[in-house]
Amino acid sequence: MPSNKSVSDAPITQFINCRILRESRLQREDLWVRSGSILDPEKLFFDEQGYADDRVDCEGSIVAPGFIDVQINGGYGVDFSEASEDVSAGVSLVSMKILQHGVTSFCPTLVTSPAAVYHKVLPQVKVHNGGAHGAGVLGFHLEGPFISAEKKGAHPERFLRTFQAGGMDDLMEAYGSLDNVAMVTLAPELPGSQSVVRELCRRGITVSLGHSVANLSQAEEAVHHGASFITHLFNAMLPFHHRDPGIVGLLTSDRVPLGRTVFYGMIADGIHTNPAALRIAHRAHPKGLVLVTDAIAAMGLPPGRRTLGQQVIEIQGLHAYVAGTKTLCGSIATMDMCVRHFKHASGCSVEEALEAASLHPAQLLGLDHKKGTLHYGSDADLVLLDDDLNLKATFINGEEVWRQAP
Repeated sequence: MPSNKSVSDAPITQFINCRILRESRLQREDLWVRSGSILDPEKLFFDEQGYADDRVDCEGSIVAPGFIDVQINGGYGVDFSEASEDVSAGVSLVSMKILQHGVTSFCPTLVTSPAAVYHKVLPQVKVHNGGAHGAGVLGFHLEGPFISAEKKGAHPERFLRTFQAGGMDDLMEAYGSLDNVAMVTLAPELPGSQSVVRELCRRGITVSLGHSVANLSQAEEAVHHGASFITHLFNAMLPFHHRDPGIVGLLTSDRVPLGRTVFYGMIADGIHTNPAALRIAHRAHPKGLVLVTDAIAAMGLPPGRRTLGQQVIEIQGLHAYVAGTKTLCGSIATMDMCVRHFKHASGCSVEEALEAASLHPAQLLGLDHKKGTLHYGSDADLVLLDDDLNLKATFINGEEVWRQAP
């Protein structure tokens, strides 16, 4: 029976023999969880005179917040941009599979698609919490179709759009609805884009800049209107130039409003970004780095041809190309792999590597009061890792949802 019936009937779990990532450093202390939230042990002991009903021996593991992936196009044969009759079944499959990679929350990402696809896919998936059934869905990330034809990358040019009607009307015509949308990637140089940035931010939707030929002043203007993210930095944007560094220049811009952080996504798979470029970005703006997988349907599958939205793609080793070209079109990396590669390639600390996959994406989405930290009152979404950052177990709401087989 619970030991603290005067306060709650819910049992208390104590994680022992662990190093907790809290306040950006690993601390040797226990972690207490009740009803899916992290408890303040002082209040538990002194106010409630409660103690643990269950103990989890972490055997010296690192305990960190669960990983959050804000850009994942699919995996395990599922393409989120495919307008099937049961999109939610595909999302559910991926959400279950990514538990083994430490992801406890994610944004299913749709690449540029015809309006009919958005109208069919978006209503089928709702924002929901994670659990034994899989990682939680934080809302869609809509990457396109309001992007630059010049920097379309793997996005099909025939479905790209501009803000012809002046902004939000074009957006609503394309998407149909913004319910359950967490983020939109657009090119800020498109005429009419700035009013769209403003309105999306007013509605609580994160705006990301990407697939763009914007110069620095256009990017800075978008940030002034509320944009707060850069989609896969260095990829599908103008290369850094000393006279006009373009979107990349936002990392050190002195025109970012006081108190605001511009975050940027990095695909740390060893393919999309050279380690030297990764180090430059991290050293210039460490607090803004957000690890993303940008994983496609082929993640978790053997080499061969697969679909990504409206394109055929080809998997060769760890590379995913638009079939018949050498254009990269997403990765087949997993989040735990990206965390390990980022630490190795950048020379950053364990704490920085873990926060880039947890705290930073939570801050980006305005969810850091509940996700991305192990602060008291936060959701007990967490991962257990060894010193080499190999995943040992994943917990959501304090309940074990995956464990590495012995």
